[in-house]
Amino acid sequence: MTVLRALLFNIWFFGLTVVIGIAALPVPWLAPRRAYAVARSWTRLVLWGARVFCGIRVTLSGAANLPATGPALIASQHQSAFDTMIWLSLVPCARYVVKRELTRVPLFGPLLVPAGMIPVDRDAGATAMRRLLRDARHAADAGAHIIIFPEGTRVAPGDHVALQPGVAAIAKHLNLPVIPVATNSGACWGRRAFLKRAGTIHIDIGPAIAAGTPRDALLGAVEAHWHDTADRGFGPVHKSVGK
Repeated sequence: MTVLRALLFNIWFFGLTVVIGIAALPVPWLAPRRAYAVARSWTRLVLWGARVFCGIRVTLSGAANLPATGPALIASQHQSAFDTMIWLSLVPCARYVVKRELTRVPLFGPLLVPAGMIPVDRDAGATAMRRLLRDARHAADAGAHIIIFPEGTRVAPGDHVALQPGVAAIAKHLNLPVIPVATNSGACWGRRAFLKRAGTIHIDIGPAIAAGTPRDALLGAVEAHWHDTADRGFGPVHKSVGK
């Protein structure tokens, strides 16, 4: 049954991506302001399919720690492709920091920059950092919630990698607090996994880490929230998403 449900979801996912992607081909040139709406619609339909076909539900705790309006800087764990979609449904204006390679993905890649996402060329060194800070400033000025994955890549549940300093640089440049977010998305939606397992993905939003916190202390506080949340089983659930 799990294999069949995963097969149905993948048919839904790829079929939806092709149909919407082809329909949206003119958007970056003719109606770039519509790119964000297209991205949001696509992600919501994908997540709907994950719930219907695979039995994946989403719960949110710590919602009171998230400002209703931006700007805000969110440092999220990254275990799954799910993490790159969900914030488009959780906040009014999401701006992901993404790998520049994603802008070259057929169909949806050309929509990322018009939709306001922030591409980073990880091989460009100091130049990449300057562009990151410039684009983050533009996003903050627009009142956006900026989502960054300090791990820099998808990391399986229980694994650990050193955090990248980009989140600390953005926080210092914008003088913003950092909101740490823990998730167990990889338990249901594994990295590059065909199978999606029924269950509940928890998203736990922690208290903001004060603006001006030194880099090492900031990164340590982000990791501490992730680990503490995992240790206590993600705590009480306050809100269900996508019912």
